[in-house]
Amino acid sequence: MTRTALLALCAALPLMAAGPLEWKDHKDGRVELLENGKTALVYNYGPQLKEGAPENRRRCCYIFPVLTPAGVSMLDDFPKDHYHHRGVFWAWPMVETGGQKLDGWMFPNLQNRFEKWVTPPAAKKTATLSVENGWYAGDHKIVRETVKLTAYPSKGAKREFEVELKLEATGEAVTLRGSAEKGKSYGGLSARFAPREQTAVLADTGAVTSDEDLVPHAWAELSALYEGKRAGLRITPDPKNTGTPYQWCLRPYGFVGASFPGRTETVTGYTLEPGKPLTLKFRVTASDAN
Repeated sequence: MTRTALLALCAALPLMAAGPLEWKDHKDGRVELLENGKTALVYNYGPQLKEGAPENRRRCCYIFPVLTPAGVSMLDDFPKDHYHHRGVFWAWPMVETGGQKLDGWMFPNLQNRFEKWVTPPAAKKTATLSVENGWYAGDHKIVRETVKLTAYPSKGAKREFEVELKLEATGEAVTLRGSAEKGKSYGGLSARFAPREQTAVLADTGAVTSDEDLVPHAWAELSALYEGKRAGLRITPDPKNTGTPYQWCLRPYGFVGASFPGRTETVTGYTLEPGKPLTLKFRVTASDAN
């Protein structure tokens, strides 16, 4: 091998090692997944606050933005009508422990905090990270949350990633409930969508043309035109999850949420216990459409 060829090979090695997927830590609480140098998604592990949003809406531990392979960004963060909505997120409006009634949805008295990387961001054939967060009521930690995120190289018009949540009470038992509002039970893994046109909400049973709650589905999605480009995002819970098929909170204004534990005649909550972690898995698909 000539010296020139050897130098060329050495120069190419870092590029080959990097592969199509790579993480970039911005050191501001955001770690960005890039595919071929372009943003795929961002996991916000540190507290974020959009300029102009109230200080009490500062939050961490969610995914935003998520882009399709063509670069369409479908989600919203800090929308003025619901400042607490945040990309792809998981939260519960009723969290009960030790006689306390806490709210992880609007988070006035219950906050998420980044604790540590379980597995630092890494990218080979897939991109993965695993993080441990805590749910805190003041300085008191009540739940250990482990999030595992696995993202795959895009295939054609689709980008997919999986979110695995592991929730465990750290002291006293903790009960999760959906909204207590009549006819609703939102709370769980959800997505908030950005302003758009020609919105279509779809579930496994067909089109959903108005607000819908408490109806079980295997999956649900919202598609629309974003600056003239049609794109959609689908949430599919793992059928092996506790409580499936989930009831859903579906809103044509731009919200899709898998309600866990939902509300039935026999189920109104789910209790986390120390030493008995609950694992929930979801697949999220972001796709471009003609």
